Amino acid sequence: MSRLVNDLIYHGYLRSDEVIKAMSDVNRADFLPPKFQQQAEVEMALPIGHGQTVTPPRTTAIMLELLDVKKGHHVLDVGTGSGWTAALLGNIVGADGRVVTIERIDDLIAIAKENIEKYRYLSDSRVECISGDAMDGYAKEAPYDRILVSAAATAVPEALKSQLKVGGKLVIPLHNSVCYFEKKSEDDYYKEEFSGFNFVPLVQRSGF
Repeated sequence: MSRLVNDLIYHGYLRSDEVIKAMSDVNRADFLPPKFQQQAEVEMALPIGHGQTVTPPRTTAIMLELLDVKKGHHVLDVGTGSGWTAALLGNIVGADGRVVTIERIDDLIAIAKENIEKYRYLSDSRVECISGDAMDGYAKEAPYDRILVSAAATAVPEALKSQLKVGGKLVIPLHNSVCYFEKKSEDDYYKEEFSGFNFVPLVQRSGF
């Protein structure tokens, strides 16, 4: 187990066996440009090009613990970036689960596919990378058991609300907070908010 994972466990950010295993198995360095790979265990966002970053490990751990993904789940990952979160989710859902990850920047999709395939998660069809607008989600494969958004929005996109199963969970940054939603019914959501975070903004894809 890496120093990073041990540190996150020690400070209480990693708790569940599923997320601990994923963060042990899926190396953040594999999703960084070569010049930043030696900083993979540093608690900071690192650039991946096009003004985007890989989320810091602690923040990623917090969001995955809140999301409570299980084996066999059907998950929508909004904001693929370089693919780290999608690969972590792919590790958790296992071969019987599925992760659809959506990204608006085509160059990043190509990078993410190469990175995710280091773990063979594209080959075994547990992860699929989609080019599209985060605001629209991906209705073709809805509904989802879980939805994770890795960029800050001003409000939860209505498309994501409609694509989440009743009983499903959604984790999304709103402004400088990480927000957890559980869908109780079509119109009723339980919400918790955790402040003190920073994310790149969720941006609508140009041309949409």
